[in-house]
Amino acid sequence: MFFDPIYFLFIGPGLLLSMWASFKTKSAFNKYSKVRSARGLTGAQAAQMMLDRAGIRDVTIKPARGFLSDHYNPLSKSLALSDPVYGSTSIAAIGVACHEAGHAIQHATGYQALKLRSALVPTVNIGSNFSWIAIMGGFLLNSQGLILAGIALFSTVVLFQLITLPVEFDASKRARQLAVSHGIVLPQEEVGMGKVLNAAALTYVAAAITSVLTLLYFLMRAGLLGGSRD
Repeated sequence: MFFDPIYFLFIGPGLLLSMWASFKTKSAFNKYSKVRSARGLTGAQAAQMMLDRAGIRDVTIKPARGFLSDHYNPLSKSLALSDPVYGSTSIAAIGVACHEAGHAIQHATGYQALKLRSALVPTVNIGSNFSWIAIMGGFLLNSQGLILAGIALFSTVVLFQLITLPVEFDASKRARQLAVSHGIVLPQEEVGMGKVLNAAALTYVAAAITSVLTLLYFLMRAGLLGGSRD
């Protein structure tokens, strides 16, 4: 199992899609990071306007280090924007910032998929840390029970990845619609925003597909999909 070429055949499509998605995201962001928005708002200002228009007053916007490390933390109600986004007036920066503000709006309005994803975080942390240990230990010890326990743990990771898809798609949809309706960007500038956000969404699709393919591989190796443990 530890050097099984079949494993790479299983997850190969997911890995190729992940590399393509990463390339597309960087390419789209780099292209539209050179296009200044007509209104000249920074990413931080655009996100703040999104929050203000939604009546959200308890979310803090702060700078964060790293490339596209932008995220919203529902526990601390903080919206972190990376260096290329926080102070930039580009279409790419505004798209990413409004997307993250979209997550804050989801949180404030009780968006069910986000609530479910947040509730899964503790279980997913356990699953991502111990599923591989349980599965490999099960094969080493020839313990079907341990293998199945590891697969069950990894299934929570797959579920998390799948639930992440509607959460991310909805945040992007909100960002594109509200950025135009609030006057953050012009209607024609929304096209560039969309290309950046669509490329970023592809990375979540790739992650979900890779997780599903990995789970199928585990099920096959456990003999649950017509495969063999030998």
